[in-house]
This record gives sequence, structure tokens and C-alpha cells, in this order.
Amino acid sequence: MEELQQKLNYNFKNIGYLKTALTHSSYANESKDSEKCNERLEFLGDAVLSIIVSDYIFRNCPKMPEGELTKLRAYLVCEKSLCKFAKELGLGKYLRLSRGEMHCGGNERSSILADAFEAVIASIYMDGGIVPATEFVMRYIKPEIDNPKHMDFKDYKTTLQEIIQQNPEEHLEYVLVGESGPDHKKHFVVEVHLNSNVIGKGGGRSKKEAEQQAAREALELMGY
Repeated sequence: MEELQQKLNYNFKNIGYLKTALTHSSYANESKDSEKCNERLEFLGDAVLSIIVSDYIFRNCPKMPEGELTKLRAYLVCEKSLCKFAKELGLGKYLRLSRGEMHCGGNERSSILADAFEAVIASIYMDGGIVPATEFVMRYIKPEIDNPKHMDFKDYKTTLQEIIQQNPEEHLEYVLVGESGPDHKKHFVVEVHLNSNVIGKGGGRSKKEAEQQAAREALELMGY
């Protein structure tokens, strides 16, 4: 834990937050000591990350229109980016996984690394507040913003939302319709509904990936 705290450049007052952030559900389910998994922290970390990124790009990209801000934020907080940040941190080395998950390479799986990175953000936020959480996040976010490649990101969900918003009475919703496989190899299936009508369906190893694929299919069917 000491080594990871040095990498985080943050010393925890309550190390339990970091311990929980590193605990995958497979480990918690296998443990006899009623260990908490990182899913709740992941939920909070997702929100904290979003507000930090939104605030920064709003203040520092004054000429960027709302649609482009949305695309930039989506790129910065997507699973691919978070997995990259987690690998830069070497986070996989510290994850607490079940024997089966570890054997199957779970500490290198994109969805697990991305979720754990969000959980770590939440652990810092819970322990020290928004200032150290922001300092940690910006170590990874700012270099990405300074790199113009972010505009190449294909955010199908945002593109679909922008099209649908042209008709205010239309309602778009993503619905989880399937979940299968063991913890170390989950597969999610999501439908995207327009006014309760299915317009796209997609699958992936995370809900976010499945939603992107569902939006991509919807755009293809709509001719985009």
C-alpha cells in the first residue's frame, strides 16, 4: 500500500478506502472476511471524475461549443482512456482479485482496470476531498487535453443524442437486457430505445461498451 500511495502522491488518513478501491467483486465474493468490493466507490468515482473534467474543460476551453465539450469529456472518461491511465499507474499490480480472475488475466482487463481507476479517484475524494482528487485526476487528463488526437474519438452515444435532441419530444433510453458469464468474463447486452422502440442493440465486456455498440448500430440503421 505504501508503494501505491507514493505513486498516487497521496497519503491516506484511512487506508481502508484505498483497500476497498482495489478489491474486485470476485475477491470479495471469495473472501471469508466479508470484504467490501469497489463497486460503490466506482459509482462515486465516475461522478467525481465527470465533474472534475467538466469543470476543467469548461474553464479552459472557452471557445469550444457545447457539443465539442461533450465529445471531449466522453473521450477523457471512456473505458479506453481510464484503462490507459490505470496502466500508466501500474494499478493492475495492486488489485485484489479472486484466484480464477487473476488466473484469467483480470488485472489486465480493460473494464476491471477502468473501474478500479474510478474507485481510486473516489477513495481519494472520500479521504481528502475534492482538492487532492482533482490533483490526481489532472495528472492524467491535462496531457490528453493538450493532445489534439482526442477529436478522433468516436463517441456514438453523444452523436446519437445530438441527432435525437433535434426533436425535443423524443426520448432516448439505454436498457440492460442481458448479462452473462462468470465475474472474470462478463458480457453485457444493452438496447437503446427511442420512445420505447428498440433502435439498436449492442454487447460488450462492460455496460459502457455495450451502450456504445448499441448507439453505433442505431446510427447505422438511421443512415449515419
